[in-house]
This record gives sequence, C-alpha cells and structure tokens, in this order.
Amino acid sequence: MAAPKIHKTNAMRRLDELGIPYEILRYDNEDGQVHGTAVADKIGLAPESVFKTLVAHAGSSGYVFVIPVGEELDLKKAARAAGVKKIEMLPLKDLQPWTGYVRGGCSPIGMKKHFPTFIAAAGEELQHVAVSAGKIGLQVKLAPQHLASAAQAVFADLIH
Repeated sequence: MAAPKIHKTNAMRRLDELGIPYEILRYDNEDGQVHGTAVADKIGLAPESVFKTLVAHAGSSGYVFVIPVGEELDLKKAARAAGVKKIEMLPLKDLQPWTGYVRGGCSPIGMKKHFPTFIAAAGEELQHVAVSAGKIGLQVKLAPQHLASAAQAVFADLIH
C-alpha cells in the first residue's frame, strides 16, 4: 500500500521555489512524542543531526535559533549572536501568531515573517541535518548549507 500523499508545507514549498534538494522524513506521532530525541529515534537519525527550531525575542524583535535536539540554547550566546543585550524565549502562546507554526512543527524555513536566524555551528560540519518540515510528523533532511540558504541563516556558537 502506498504511503498517503504528503501535502506540501510552507517549508517544502519554499525549498522547491529555491531549487534546494531535500528528503521528506515521515514519523508516526500517535504517541504524542514531539520532543527532539524521540523524533530522532523515530526517523532513524542520530540526535546530533536532528535540529530543533527555537524562537526567542528581545522586546518586539524575534530571532530564530536552530540547534541539535539534545542540546540547550545558551541565551547569552544567542544574544551575542543576535547582537542584543538580552534575549528571552518566546512564550508558547505567541509561537503560532509570530511564525505560523505550532510547537513540534516549527520550521526555520517558510515562517509567516522572516526573523534573523542562527544555526548552531556544530551543524556546519555535518553532511546533512533534519529539521521540521512545518508540520508535526514531517521532517526535511538536507545539507546544512542548503538549510542556511533557505532560512537566510548564519552559523553561530549557540549551545552550552
């Protein structure tokens, strides 16, 4: 039996527009586990190559940070990368209004509005990374340089 048709997300449409090659990785979310290490297990990739998307703010300015799922964002390093004095995580209630995405399905590609975006430097050396495709249950796997291009991101020191 063929897999159900995948409806393109904003992230996939943006990658297609840019001509960036990617692989769609699908995972079952019936158990409700959307945290990164569970997703990495479900798609069969090492947690070091599966990245989560975190949204933070400094006042009314938003910033996006893409880091390996097993790591924690260092807010001081994040603020330094963003060129601001202090940065805080965006409250969950604001995630969808700001990005168009929900928790567990937030992609650094194809947000409603572009925010300055930073990818953990550790990702730059990898052959490929996986990030949310913009919907819970879907990831896109692509070269880190292609991710940076699609998200208009730069690599930076972001984790503890």
